[in-house]
Amino acid sequence: MTGSHPEPSERGTGTLNALWPSAKLFPLPFRNFKIIYRRYAGLYFCICVDVNDNNLAYLEAIHNFVEVLNEYFHNVCELDLVFNFYKVYTVVDEMFLAGEIRETSQTKVLKQLLMLQSLE
Repeated sequence: MTGSHPEPSERGTGTLNALWPSAKLFPLPFRNFKIIYRRYAGLYFCICVDVNDNNLAYLEAIHNFVEVLNEYFHNVCELDLVFNFYKVYTVVDEMFLAGEIRETSQTKVLKQLLMLQSLE
């Protein structure tokens, strides 16, 4: 064990517990933007943002997004995202507007998603 973080082999295998910081270049430069990403188990979640945007704010937004997905799909996995991509887009629409963070309250987002689901 190094520092306060356990080694990846010592951690749980749950979706949200499988995050381990990478030693690779972060954030990734892309044209006049940067790509902020976070890995959960075998899935990468990426956001392309302006070079002046705050990295930590978007890392937290990704984490919040994954937690909402995890709650909405009851322990989300890759197949949930593939076969329910339209629901994933709905979650994105509830949390982001015009590329900016719109809503950070997981409770409000989940409440809205359940209301929309009841209309189907």
